[in-house]
Amino acid sequence: MTSAAPRPSWPAHWQEKEKAPAKRQPLSRERIVEAALRIVDAEGMDALSMRRVGQELDTGAASLYAHIGGKEELVEQVLDLAYSEIELEEPDAADWQEQIKRLMRRSRDALLAHRDLARAAVVANVPTTPHAMDIAESMLGILRAGGLDEQTAAYGVDVLGLYTTATTFEASTRGGGNSQDYTDQVREYFGTIPADRYPMITSMAAALTRNVGDERFEFGLDILVAGLARQNGWKA
Repeated sequence: MTSAAPRPSWPAHWQEKEKAPAKRQPLSRERIVEAALRIVDAEGMDALSMRRVGQELDTGAASLYAHIGGKEELVEQVLDLAYSEIELEEPDAADWQEQIKRLMRRSRDALLAHRDLARAAVVANVPTTPHAMDIAESMLGILRAGGLDEQTAAYGVDVLGLYTTATTFEASTRGGGNSQDYTDQVREYFGTIPADRYPMITSMAAALTRNVGDERFEFGLDILVAGLARQNGWKA
C-alpha cells in the first residue's frame, strides 16, 4: 500500500491581510517649518529652499505654498521656531542685570545650536513673529523692573539684541564660539604686517586675538548692561 501524498498546506503568511500603506501625514505649517529647521541644522542656511523642503517632506514645492507664502516667510518661521527654545523668566527687580544677561546668553546659545541660522537673525532685526516678540517683551519687562525709564529700556532692547545677534553671527561663521584655528590664523597674519605702519596692532596681536571661551562676549555684555544702568533717565 502506497502512502498518501502529503497534503498541501496553505502558507501561513498568505493568510495574513496585506498591510495598508502608511498614511501620509498631511502637510501643515508646523511640519514644513520643522523640516526646514532640520535642513538648516544638517546643511546650513544656503541649502534652505522651498524645493529642498518639499524633497524633505516627499512632496512638490508647489504644495508648500498653501501653508507658507515663500522662502522669506519660511526663514522667519524657522527663526521663530528656534526662538521658542529660549527659556524666559519673570522679571525680578533685585536681579535684573543678571536676568538680562542670562536671556542674552540663552538667545546666543539657541542660535548657535542651529548652525548659521544667526544670519537670519541679523536680517530680522525687528521682532515681528510671536516668539521673537515674546523675547522682546521679556527684555522690556526685565529692564523696566530694574527701574529703567521707557526710552532707556527701548534703546536697551535694541542695542542688546543687535549686539547678541551680530556676535552670534560672527561666531557661527567661524564654526561656533571657540574657533581657535581662525584666531591662530589672524594672529599669524598680524605677525607679517609692517610693524612701522601698524605698531599698535603688531604689538597687541596676542590681546587682539585672545580667544578664551565666552570671555569676549561676556565683556561686551557687562559693558552694555552696566551702561544701561548708568544711562537711566536719559533724555533726548
